[in-house]
Amino acid sequence: MPDILSLLQCLLPQINATTMRRMSQIILAMLAMSGRVTMLGISRWTSTGGSYRTMLRFFHTVIPWATLFWLFFRKHLFRANEVYLLAGDEVVISKAGKQTYGLDRFFSSLISKPISGLSFFTLSLVSVERRHSFPIQIEQVIKSNVEKSSPSPTPEINKKEKRKRGRPKGSKNKNKADVIFRSELLRIQKMINSPFKLLAGFVPLTYLVLDGHFGNNNALQIARLVNLHIISKLRYDSALYVPYQKPNSKNRSRRKYGEKIDYCNIYDEYLCKSSIEIEKDIKTDIYQCTLLHKEFAQALNVVVLVKTNLKTNARSHVILFSSDLDLSYEKIIDYYKLRFQIEFNFRDAKQFWGLEDFMNLNQTAVTNAANKRILYGQFIPSSSR
Repeated sequence: MPDILSLLQCLLPQINATTMRRMSQIILAMLAMSGRVTMLGISRWTSTGGSYRTMLRFFHTVIPWATLFWLFFRKHLFRANEVYLLAGDEVVISKAGKQTYGLDRFFSSLISKPISGLSFFTLSLVSVERRHSFPIQIEQVIKSNVEKSSPSPTPEINKKEKRKRGRPKGSKNKNKADVIFRSELLRIQKMINSPFKLLAGFVPLTYLVLDGHFGNNNALQIARLVNLHIISKLRYDSALYVPYQKPNSKNRSRRKYGEKIDYCNIYDEYLCKSSIEIEKDIKTDIYQCTLLHKEFAQALNVVVLVKTNLKTNARSHVILFSSDLDLSYEKIIDYYKLRFQIEFNFRDAKQFWGLEDFMNLNQTAVTNAANKRILYGQFIPSSSR
């Protein structure tokens, strides 16, 4: 037990001794306690000096959590010879009541429907060699008034108001790299810029890995603004085109898009690997090629995984992409798989450290409650609970 507490000494430059003492008492209580991990529950399992008022003072203290995550990672978890990815993901936790800061309706992937609760977006450094995620920043998602009021269905268009085929007269080309970021992407951009100030060249980063929700041109432009290449997933029905090849190099042509990709009949020249799972009678074909998307400002390095049931001939496919045109298909698939390591951080925080149990209401207390549970999961093994 003293060995665990000694790991916290690296945080002293950023927090005072009083906050450190309270944090140590909370750690000891969380390791020993059973039941819901609330302030009242923690106070009942602490020793002398760990009253309920002490818990209140700790949770209402402003703490620089992003700096603490970075200090702990640099001191105890960083390895200079490893490759790290910057990955992001969002976790939604259910929460009842009406007074909790940031309470709203968010879509939960576990329940597959919107629920009343809180949402937190996490940025993590993922080690490729150890295949483990180390959170470095957690921020609560607060929906803006624009996000709440924006209608989801598209308005109906009168047939008479539809414009004719072809390009309108006088229209000009638009630079797709000049995009207007929504409030969600602005929040993520701010979060990405913050770790770069802390890293300061200490950890070289090349790739930003995000899930399919961010498989769009706006997210790609945010990654490129900080000189990162994005790795994400496209919709299964995305319209991708082969770059147009001029039949005669002497003839000038403004044509950019060639043939559209048919996912049921992809050319064999793009096939990189084919394998069969004999036990399940599943054939997996992996294709890689450089393709164009009309909504993206640049060409994409696309990897298509096609699975075919040899008994029923049923097919399904997944489309991964990267802005790095030289990245191999093995690394694109492997790096995107590593994004799932963040889910294990969320699982441990919910299952062992009571991420869904806290009953705090104001902004500072909610932030402290979420961050401390994620932080404790970094240096306390889950088996200790």
